Amino acid sequence: MLETLKTLILDFQETPLETGISRVTQIEPVPGKATICVGVRRCGKSTYMFQVMRSLLEKGVSRDNILYLNFFDDRLHNLHHDGLGNVLEAYFSLYPEKKGTEKIYCFFDEIQVIPAWEAFIDRVQRTENCEIYITGSSAQLLSKEIATQMRGRALSWELFPFSFKEFLDYKGIESAESLSTKKRLLVQKGFQQYWESGGFPEVIGLSQHLRTKIHQDYFQAIMYRDLVERYDIPHPNAVMDLAYKLIDTTASLYSINSLTGYLQSLHHKAPKSAVSSYVDWFEDAYFLFTVSVFDASLSRRKANPKKIYCIDHAFVTSISSKILVNSGHLLENLVFISLRSVFQNIFYYKTKSGREVDFIVQTQGRTKMLVQVCETLANDQTRKREVSALVEAMEELNLDSGIIVTRNEEDKIHIEGRWIEVIPIWRFLLNQK
Repeated sequence: MLETLKTLILDFQETPLETGISRVTQIEPVPGKATICVGVRRCGKSTYMFQVMRSLLEKGVSRDNILYLNFFDDRLHNLHHDGLGNVLEAYFSLYPEKKGTEKIYCFFDEIQVIPAWEAFIDRVQRTENCEIYITGSSAQLLSKEIATQMRGRALSWELFPFSFKEFLDYKGIESAESLSTKKRLLVQKGFQQYWESGGFPEVIGLSQHLRTKIHQDYFQAIMYRDLVERYDIPHPNAVMDLAYKLIDTTASLYSINSLTGYLQSLHHKAPKSAVSSYVDWFEDAYFLFTVSVFDASLSRRKANPKKIYCIDHAFVTSISSKILVNSGHLLENLVFISLRSVFQNIFYYKTKSGREVDFIVQTQGRTKMLVQVCETLANDQTRKREVSALVEAMEELNLDSGIIVTRNEEDKIHIEGRWIEVIPIWRFLLNQK
């Protein structure tokens, strides 16, 4: 194993860094803490780490002082048995003069697949002169349990597929706040491309056929590597059928009872407890997200149906049966992911009369933002329904303003002493950064 590790370390040091475009998310390392970057697979975590490496090289750090390993590499399979201690032994056998004298920058991709990795990272930080970066496709890397095991020596950050702003940067389209007519038209054209391709970097610019094929490959990898293998699931077909069902109901309500009944109708022996775990695991892999009703009572939150969203709207198009999902659902999904990449506390709101507002976002300052999503307000009945729900929610929450995100429309509605901003999706996405 030592020789394999040496080979991997040296091979990487001779490999050109594919750094892509700079991301809007800026991860800031903190002295004495490991930097953990977590997100769905293929969203650009490794590329972001390569950008950090490039920055180090530009500051004069030697390439020999950068240690990188990807623990999904099949050549490291036996490391599960041999232990992580071999990693530094292999590195310092290559560079013995650096031990204790020079800072080493360690980049570990998908280290969560190795048992007891937290203790290893904690020990390395205490005993070596190093700066550690970790990437992973599991929300477990954000958990309080990890923080406890590492004695507070880690700080976690989330990374999502390209935002619209990052997509425009990739395409070389300017997205400043003040845009001329020509630049605004270019941004709107860029949004149409983003609407079709989504935010996964690898599929941008590909044909629909190739994009669909790659998305489906991602789906299979998430299902089998991030779920079935990680949790040793004995009945993978039940998990697959559940995932397809949830993707087909993107931006819609679900309950564990209804999902359990659905799987039983397909003759899967999956109890409610197992179905609940599967949904949790989907969320852990940053593949699907659940949104609860806004309520001060935790028990009422749990008792009410939840809404489901996917990591990427175009991914939904590639995976779903296309029977239940429509463009309105995809628009709502896009708004959710834009909000989720910035805010943790997102709920849907139900007024006392039963009207629904798609999102209520609670910011760090404890202020609340109401966001309704509707493709178009051109129909008077639709406009009245969406505005009435928002106004009722604002009254109940004592808020002065709300937002309605549409596909193309822009307006300001003043009603009953309150303001509603109607904003096209492309502008809303740019405002979110």
